[in-house]
Formats: sequence, structure tokens, C-alpha cells
Amino acid sequence: MTVGFEPDEIALDAPTRAARLKWVVVLDAALPAGRAANAAICVAAATADRVAGLLGPDAEDPDGAAHPGLPWAGCSVLGGTAEQLAELRRRASGSDDVFVADMPTAAQATRVYADYLEQVRIDGADPLLAVSLVGPKNRVDRLTKGLDLLA
Repeated sequence: MTVGFEPDEIALDAPTRAARLKWVVVLDAALPAGRAANAAICVAAATADRVAGLLGPDAEDPDGAAHPGLPWAGCSVLGGTAEQLAELRRRASGSDDVFVADMPTAAQATRVYADYLEQVRIDGADPLLAVSLVGPKNRVDRLTKGLDLLA
């Protein structure tokens, strides 16, 4: 499955609501701020690396310094419970046109990536700390219905 924007769909002069695809990151709302920020950054990195056309071009300031491109179509950050995140991942993973990246608790419980891989292999991926979705707006809206912006 490949989810992303074609080059001719990237409309830097249009509002984010005009984009065909929507990006949301859903965090476990019970996480402390630092762990929530870490989880959001990790799933965003996995998403930006795999979804074509998600990031806009670099910006240049008056001094000529480059500022790396940001998501031109925006990204909403929502909150939910651990149970809602598990259900969201399950439902979204069944959609062929939705990209899903998640962060299991094991990712913050280990310090060596090989240990993380082994822990997920043995214990599974639940509970989740974050889920990132990119897909058609109507599909992502249906999947995240009832979740609020993270406060």
C-alpha cells in the first residue's frame, strides 16, 4: 500500500482543508507531557519518511538561512485512551488507503532498539502511546470521530 500526495496535488497556496489527505496523530491523553511529545515526534518521523509529498519545500529567511519543510497540509493532534488507540489502529489497519504508524509502550520502556523489536515480537504492540494516520479526509474523520484535540 502506498499513501501519499502526487506532485500535482501539492497546493502550497491552498488552505489545509483543501488537501485530499488528512494527517492526524492521536496520543494517549494520560501520558505526561514529555512522554507525549516523544511519542508524537516518533510517529511523525515514521510517517514523514513514508508518505510522499507530506512535507513542503524548505523556507528561506531574509538572511538566506534554510528552514526545513513542514507539513503543508497540516497535522492535527488528538487525544484518546489506550483502548481507543488500540481500536483506532485495528480499524485503520484494515483500510487500504490509510497509512498507519504506531508507537507501542515498549518503545519507551527499552533503550536498545533490538530489545524493542524483541519485546514487541514476544509481547505484542499493545498498549499504544500514539497512532499516526494519513488518508482520505472522510475516512480519517470517520476513524477519529469522537476524539478531541489534545488539550
